[in-house]
Amino acid sequence: MNDAIKLMMDLLPIAMVETLYMVFVSTLVALIVGTPIGVILVISEKGGIQEHISLNQICSTIVNIGRSFPFSILMVAIIPFTRFIVGTSLGTTAAIVPLSIAAIPFVARVIENALKEVDKGIIEAAQAMGATTLQIIIKVLIPEAMPGIVLGITLTVINLIGYSAMAGLVGGGGLGKIADQYGYKRYNTPIMISTIILLVVLVQMIQWLGNTIAKAINKK
Repeated sequence: MNDAIKLMMDLLPIAMVETLYMVFVSTLVALIVGTPIGVILVISEKGGIQEHISLNQICSTIVNIGRSFPFSILMVAIIPFTRFIVGTSLGTTAAIVPLSIAAIPFVARVIENALKEVDKGIIEAAQAMGATTLQIIIKVLIPEAMPGIVLGITLTVINLIGYSAMAGLVGGGGLGKIADQYGYKRYNTPIMISTIILLVVLVQMIQWLGNTIAKAINKK
């Protein structure tokens, strides 16, 4: 029993750090790439502040294609691309590539849906005052939609936690790797249970943090 506890103490903290590293870096990448796509989807739609139906359809199609791939298939399908980007398809850093690609279309839809909730009257008022498209996006759309965006990002992070555990099963590192290699394959039940508990606690903490931030923004 002491050996099992020592093994958990040695492995789980490092695995937790690896999981957080994978999830938050991929979330950051997805936000950097997905946010502009989500904005374009809103402003280029019919009746949008910069209507461009063809561009809207192209972006929407790309997003839909990206969201149609199951993560397990996506990981395998982009192995050559992952190797090109980071030099290997194994390890924690390599797992960030498919995680980011999986999250980008999700974030784009999150941003799109949040921006669409903004009262059109506010947008029209900004236009009447002579605001440019960029000013409307930065000073009106995004600030007004921020609570919804925060909740959407929270959901994205939670999904990526699940994806990161899946990536761990194929050499991605993190808690998924520990659960598979040291728990399942070695019949070590305490490690399996511990990794599950850590994942549940992590998800609960992220959800609580997201809800708290969204409520605080709504009060302003």
